[in-house]
Amino acid sequence: MRLSSVLHRRSASPGSPSTSGGDPAERFGSGLARHGLADTYDTSTLTRGLYSTDGSIYRLVPTGVVRPRTVEELEQVLTAARSAGITVTARGAGTSCAGNAVGEGIVVDTLKHLTGVLEVDPQGRTALVEPGVVQDALQKRAAPHGLRFGPDPSTSTRCTIGGMIGNNACGPRALGYGRTADNIVSLQVVTGSGEKLVLGPADDPESTPIADSPALSALKKLVDANLATIRTEFGTFSRQVSGYSLEHLLPENGFDVASFFAGTEGTLGFVTRARVRLVGDAPHKVTVALGYPSMPEAADATPLLLEHHPVAIEGLDRRIVDVVADRKGADAVPPLPGGDGWVFIEMVGDDVAEVRARSQGLVEAARAANPAVEGGIVDDPGEAARLWRIRADGAGLAGVAFDAPAYAGWEDSAVPPARLGAYLRDLDDLLQRHGLRGLPYGHFGDGCVHCRIDWPLTETGGARAYKDFIEEAADLVATYGGSMSGEHGDGRARSALLPKMYSAAAIDLFAEVKRIFDPENLLNPGVLVDPAPVDADIRAVEAGPRAFRRANLHFSDQVHQCSGVGKCIADSTAGGGVMCPSYQATREEKDSTRGRARALQEMVNGDLFTDGWRSVEVLEALDLCLSCKGCRSDCPTGVDMAAYKAEFLDHYYDHRLRPRDHYFIGLLPMWGRLVTSVPGLSAIANAALGIRPLAAVAKWAAGADQRRNIPVFSGTRSARLGRALLHRELVERPRRTEHGEVVIWVDSFTDVFADGALPSVIKVLLEAGYQPRMLGRDACCGLSWISTGQLDGARKRMRQSMDAIHPILAAGTPVIGIEPSCTSVWRSDVKDLLPDDPRTPDMAGVLTLAELLARTPGYQVPDLTGTTIVAQPHCHQKAVIGYSADAELLRRTGAEVRTLGGCCGLAGNFGSVTGHYEVSVQVAEHDLLPAIDAAGPDAVILADGFSCRTQVADLAERRALTLAELLARGVPTGASA
Repeated sequence: MRLSSVLHRRSASPGSPSTSGGDPAERFGSGLARHGLADTYDTSTLTRGLYSTDGSIYRLVPTGVVRPRTVEELEQVLTAARSAGITVTARGAGTSCAGNAVGEGIVVDTLKHLTGVLEVDPQGRTALVEPGVVQDALQKRAAPHGLRFGPDPSTSTRCTIGGMIGNNACGPRALGYGRTADNIVSLQVVTGSGEKLVLGPADDPESTPIADSPALSALKKLVDANLATIRTEFGTFSRQVSGYSLEHLLPENGFDVASFFAGTEGTLGFVTRARVRLVGDAPHKVTVALGYPSMPEAADATPLLLEHHPVAIEGLDRRIVDVVADRKGADAVPPLPGGDGWVFIEMVGDDVAEVRARSQGLVEAARAANPAVEGGIVDDPGEAARLWRIRADGAGLAGVAFDAPAYAGWEDSAVPPARLGAYLRDLDDLLQRHGLRGLPYGHFGDGCVHCRIDWPLTETGGARAYKDFIEEAADLVATYGGSMSGEHGDGRARSALLPKMYSAAAIDLFAEVKRIFDPENLLNPGVLVDPAPVDADIRAVEAGPRAFRRANLHFSDQVHQCSGVGKCIADSTAGGGVMCPSYQATREEKDSTRGRARALQEMVNGDLFTDGWRSVEVLEALDLCLSCKGCRSDCPTGVDMAAYKAEFLDHYYDHRLRPRDHYFIGLLPMWGRLVTSVPGLSAIANAALGIRPLAAVAKWAAGADQRRNIPVFSGTRSARLGRALLHRELVERPRRTEHGEVVIWVDSFTDVFADGALPSVIKVLLEAGYQPRMLGRDACCGLSWISTGQLDGARKRMRQSMDAIHPILAAGTPVIGIEPSCTSVWRSDVKDLLPDDPRTPDMAGVLTLAELLARTPGYQVPDLTGTTIVAQPHCHQKAVIGYSADAELLRRTGAEVRTLGGCCGLAGNFGSVTGHYEVSVQVAEHDLLPAIDAAGPDAVILADGFSCRTQVADLAERRALTLAELLARGVPTGASA
């Protein structure tokens, strides 16, 4: 039996706590209860599914998940696990690409609570942190002192310091600032055998003396007996991080056990606290971009570039640039030097002239060595940031670059930089021989190459194809004196390949080290020592033959786009993003885009969530999804959880009674048109709903939260009023109409609620020189049916609306929408729901007002100099249409514009439904409400979304304007376009 059996049972004497009867999981739960920690332990089917995988291709369903709130609780958890004889795996942000953070015993989540930055010492340039601290959180604490933690992986917005220690994380600037191992001062750890150690410099009085520790004493003897093996096989170049980094333990390196612990992947002990080294950022930075005929040729230049002492050299080629342009739009890629391979180089220093001179010297040397080189210093900071962003999003984008998914696995191999060009050529040849495609890119200054590859994991023989390639790739990198892992750790992806890289003596050393620290093999078994086969427990392989997947192939492929990169658990709204609003509020894994995708993947897999489309676990995971579509644009892999939720709800409630809110709030436009079509009925309805007891009954019947206000119905439908207004404006007061006719499509929300948006749209169009007219018939896009998963109803209304709108578009007449969420339906949802209708592609021609005005020659905006505008873009618009046209119009007004990230929190019917109010408010409190408070009472609040304006009115008691109302405020006096 392998040592990494699911629930390892001790070989202790009878009567010891671990063998005294009962299931290990039950003993563990009882042990936690004795410590008063039962409430930290979650064995629900949903949670086990969410934590069954990380950012890798592997899936192991844990027995349960523990979220300790303090370091003391963490230590008690480990004590209970040892007593019960149950395996334990540490997990930070769960972004591991190699399968470092999955296991079948207990998963300990440090991200939830163990997030304290306990001390920042600017004089000593150190920080003391708990293991679950996110790297960016540490950077924010250190920044006021001009300091930072040096390593900077692309996941810095969510990866934890404990996780970085676990896999010895590096990132692009490790060339200048070192690996995580190089930035550790001391660690407090609990070993697998229960020893509590302080690993630090020998002259630190807090460090555990070697003589006082059985583990350290045994480790010292082991190293002293094997100096020749360690000196010849370890530490041969900076990115050799596969296996245990025993070179740190050599006498000449001071027997540095703290640095040695970096990269041990939680197999030897748990880090409970870490004192890390901080570095000062040089004040001046210069980016150099160079273009080469190919990426291998760019890699060939690495030794020359290193002579100029850059802190980062990042390489990529046209393959990944084309993916960025395809997925994010051509504007996401700034102008690049000529060629098909590029390096981005960062130079830093204390003197700007010296840094520029050194940068220019690098450019000249590169051109002298290769006349084909183009490019030079990038002077625009915004352009430089966009270059580095291409690299930061590489892993996620690479996963969806092809017509089949690309996976991590051969994710971060590394070779000595002088041999990088040759290795890249051979790697491409290997891919071709196996009929595979990959997107290599990476940290050229360190010789580290990332590559996502389209292994056919869901096809017959997919696991074998994966294993065959991985083994040949390991042989290849070994011939170059390289490392199978350059910064992500070996995990389950590469641990079994270590004998290809190390001698039998070195492999035996790993086993001895493991025995010293974790003799019972309780910590992250199956990794590094006694490893699981590389082709075992692959998530996609397990899902491949499932009947559910075969019956729902397209849906299965969509939900498996999520690679676990975890951008959704970062505070993306701080950078203007939207994803993921409910996670920002609750900080629960199930409420992240990734968590929901994992739940859907488990549904597809079918052996944990066994009810398919009727899975209550998935229903729970989707409950707090706002359907904001933020993930559609912000997720690097293009997950569209709003669309997945709609399809799931459609199946889940098929031939079932739905929640009340689906019939009332979800279909409010239909009820609204009924009320406003009968003369006098809207006045009666508004009056009745103004009586508190009647309003309470109505809210209960509709499934609405009692704290929500009911929108006021318009006395006469807006479309009817609009026609009357247009008649008066065009017949009684003729205007210039040099730009011709434009048709206004009045959506259901604008049509039936007393909001007043339409008259301003008409006024602005007239002022701009258009002849507006109203669409001649009702045309509902079906959005409320989509959001409640009533897709047949949505399709019906879409077709009816297309009957009215498409002939106008086909004739070349512009059509504009008023409500952004409804306009967005024609850019996204219609393609999913009516893909075979030949009219569908043309419906993307429905424009927003800003898009029309942006292309209108001579259009003048009003002068709003001195005005402060707090702009809340509608989530659907930002995710699907984009906000650039609106932003440009606002810029031209001269106003101070503060454009928010994040969602308003109401999100259509979400925030009105019983059970969602608190989260809706929390979402609003993340970005919207603080921004309104900070701007003051004189600021203009701008929100085109009906739900956004409703949320502002309900929670801030302020009236928000639409863009049309803002532009219609005065006679345009600004500069023309």
